[in-house]
Amino acid sequence: MTARPLRSLDGRRILVVEDEFLIADDLCNGLAARGAVVVGPAPTVGAALELVARTTRLDGAVLDINLGGEPVFPVAEALLKRRVPFLFTTGYDAFHIPPRFATAERYMKPVKPAVLAAALFG
Repeated sequence: MTARPLRSLDGRRILVVEDEFLIADDLCNGLAARGAVVVGPAPTVGAALELVARTTRLDGAVLDINLGGEPVFPVAEALLKRRVPFLFTTGYDAFHIPPRFATAERYMKPVKPAVLAAALFG
C-alpha cells in the first residue's frame, strides 16, 4: 500500500489572477491537484476584484502583474485590506512593483504550483 501524497493545500481557497489561458490552466490544475479550492482564474482586474468582493473566504492568491496591459495592483490592495496573503508571478523585474507591495514575493514565470504553494503556506 502506498502512502497518500502530502496535500498541503487541502481545502485552502486560492484566488488565481492570470490572463494567459495556458498558464492559468496549468496553475489551476496544479493547485487543485494539491487539494486547493481554486477561485478563478480571473483574466482581468475587474473580474479579480469582483471575485475578491463576493468570495467570503480566501486563504491566498497568485497574481500575474500584467493583465492585458493593466497592472494588477488594485487587486493586491484589496487583498491587503482583507489580510489575504498573495504573491506575484511575472516576467517583469522587481522595480515594476510599487514599494507598497515590496514585501510580497515575486516569482518569474513559468513557476511550478508546488513552489507557489510552499511560498504561500510554508
